[in-house]
Amino acid sequence: MAKIKKLLIANRGEIARRIMRTCRQQGIATVAVYSEPDATLPHVMEADQAVCLGPAAARDSYLVIDKVIAAAQATGADAIHPGYGFLSENTAFAAACDQAGIIFVGPNARAIEVMGDKAAARQLMAESGVPVLPGFDKEGASDSELTTAASEVGFPLLIKAVAGGGGKGMRIVNRAEEFDEALAAARREASNAFGDDRVLLERYLPTARHVEVQVFADNHGNAVHLFERDCSVQRRHQKIIEEAPAPGLDEATRNAFGHAAVQAAKAIDYRGAGTVEFLYGEDGQFYFMEMNTRLQVEHPVTEMITGEDLVAWQLAVAAGEPLPKQQDKIQRHGAAMEVRLYAENPEQGFLPSSGLLRHLRWPHSLSRVDAGYEQGDRVDEHYDPMIAKLICHGADRNAARQQLIQALDALELEGIHHNAAFLRRVLNDEAFAGAELDTRLLEHRPHLLEATAVDPALLALAAARLQAHKATGDTPWQSLNGWRPLNQRLRQTRVEANGEQFTVREDSQQTAIGDRQAAVSFAVTTAEQDFSLHWGTDSLAARFAWQNTHTVVLFVGGQAYPVTLNPSRDTARHADAGGFSAPMSGTIVALHAAPGDSVEAGDAVITLEAMKMEHTLRATVPGMVNGFAVAAGDSVSEGTVLVEFTAADSHTDTDSKGETE
Repeated sequence: MAKIKKLLIANRGEIARRIMRTCRQQGIATVAVYSEPDATLPHVMEADQAVCLGPAAARDSYLVIDKVIAAAQATGADAIHPGYGFLSENTAFAAACDQAGIIFVGPNARAIEVMGDKAAARQLMAESGVPVLPGFDKEGASDSELTTAASEVGFPLLIKAVAGGGGKGMRIVNRAEEFDEALAAARREASNAFGDDRVLLERYLPTARHVEVQVFADNHGNAVHLFERDCSVQRRHQKIIEEAPAPGLDEATRNAFGHAAVQAAKAIDYRGAGTVEFLYGEDGQFYFMEMNTRLQVEHPVTEMITGEDLVAWQLAVAAGEPLPKQQDKIQRHGAAMEVRLYAENPEQGFLPSSGLLRHLRWPHSLSRVDAGYEQGDRVDEHYDPMIAKLICHGADRNAARQQLIQALDALELEGIHHNAAFLRRVLNDEAFAGAELDTRLLEHRPHLLEATAVDPALLALAAARLQAHKATGDTPWQSLNGWRPLNQRLRQTRVEANGEQFTVREDSQQTAIGDRQAAVSFAVTTAEQDFSLHWGTDSLAARFAWQNTHTVVLFVGGQAYPVTLNPSRDTARHADAGGFSAPMSGTIVALHAAPGDSVEAGDAVITLEAMKMEHTLRATVPGMVNGFAVAAGDSVSEGTVLVEFTAADSHTDTDSKGETE
């Protein structure tokens, strides 16, 4: 057994920082790798050494095996940890590490190959007696073979990338008429994400839960599980909330899950950390989905309930040591819950967002925060949109849930769109609170997708009060004790909040905005981080931060509201340039029509890819495609006009807008 002395982390962001944390505790030196735009990110700054791999595109940097191996050799790293994503489940990478005499912190190449190929994994599990869903997994099946098989598998069905993961290359198909378009999209997305466009088909269970089991095995014949997690709350097959243990299971069912997962690991002579994922049906039956041969994004919830450091376990096994604990010594305590904070815009169909994090304060005192970014960093369009994970532990599920809500309330993040307010709505939802879980929870609860905006008049009043507080401090006039100095004049403040302009008029008795008048009470904490406001029967409590002299950002329920004081009177919004404009920066991957084509509402017109996911813009009304301003392969920035389009009922040349999915 050779202790690891220097570890290269072949990844970026929060997982790279997470691995470094354990390395520091164990006295292991670290090497970061990075692409050119990532040069100043925290994972680079915190490593002992760092090596640039190349341009922004992952295919030119993080995914180039030879560059990663060369970086390890140049820095003297004796081991490589792949994190998750990128090369973590790449057979050639694991083999290349072995050939170079570098320890790969993960399973052997054969295990990755078998389980990384979803079709081969299905076949092996079926042979080993682990239940699998009805499906079609013929190697290299053509489009025509898949179309024929689809009718035999039955609808609804799931198209799944053979080399896939993270919801990429997956499509639910409810009817035969939808199959061809879904298949083409799944193949494209799989090819872009994994360099492999093979897919398989599986029967889709619309009301199943997603339950997975953390397993570990070593080189000494030991294999254990560290209990299960529920990852049912998903959007587009992407997990957004995870928890451990899975709620509502009796001990017999928990033991059955654990036993099946360990058997799956033993069937391929597994080594290291792995996760066996199951679909759990309403009838109490569960079915093998896949095995991820790496550390999972959601591993912190398992760490929180067991008290174990799973990265430390990985490093021990990779160094040839036996598992730190046997099955009967692994205990669970309480419950843990995690949310994934994504750079995306829930109000525009969760389109990815990129840009500068102008203000950021993590709620470290209320939760564990595994973050890839800090204030002043830029979220780049080329990578997965996850910014961070917030994880809380409690005596029971409800305690963990409530703590997580408080953490989201305390989050201060401004500069990009993100999903914190959406996550908070889900955590507060009565169905989620009651553990009424399945993978289509968000479809059953469509109101959770509807943003609840704060009254902009309240935002305007709060900003006016904060400006006065900053200028004069806490005075009897500010605390509104019912009087004011004789020389205090009526104060008027123009404010723009949520795109609306207001004039706030205040004297010692009343505050008026438009035709609304009421007495106000207002207080700022001594820490100057939050305030409380009462205006008649309305109230608002929030955190705040000054962006500049005239702009204050109010943070309410995880959402940032920039408010401008004394704005220019000329704030008319520029009209949309017309046509289908890019809702985010990305790359054009497909044109679905030709100039002169007539399209109906809902028809696909153009598809772009951003942050490793495809987004198709569809016509919202019947009309004609006059032309395209871009071609497949072009890179575009947010707001770029993509399509010249005329609505069928238009009497002018005004173009209609597209919608995305």
